[in-house]
Amino acid sequence: MFNDSRLAQTLQEWSEVFMRHSFRDFKQFMDGNGLSPSQVNTLFRLHHGGPCGVSEIGSLLGVTNAASSQLIDRLSLQGLIERTEDPVDRRAKQIAITNKGRALLEEGIAARRRWMEALTCELTPEQQETIISALMVLTITARKLEDGK
Repeated sequence: MFNDSRLAQTLQEWSEVFMRHSFRDFKQFMDGNGLSPSQVNTLFRLHHGGPCGVSEIGSLLGVTNAASSQLIDRLSLQGLIERTEDPVDRRAKQIAITNKGRALLEEGIAARRRWMEALTCELTPEQQETIISALMVLTITARKLEDGK
């Protein structure tokens, strides 16, 4: 199998530039909304994974249930999440993201996209087509590796 180290080096360099801009823009958004990384992580978990219990949030963050409860309290006071009774165990609570929390995450994602949109405007249509084709191949291959195929 042909393996050109220039490809790996180029991907590494692109990843570093992309991540630096992406994290910077999202960090500015988080700071502007008074959110900690743990709070954002919790919101993304609820957004993508649906409702869960306090202990699952604690496991996700690597903290105790008491610490995750405090974090959940703060997010709840901001109206970003809500607690409901667990339909299986009424003693337990389920944590879910609210529409306000979902909207806030969407704003954060949009903040990360602005740089990519500005970047694409700097490319010619031909360059855009070349990059689209290459990224489609890369994405398909990466997904195959994720799935173990």
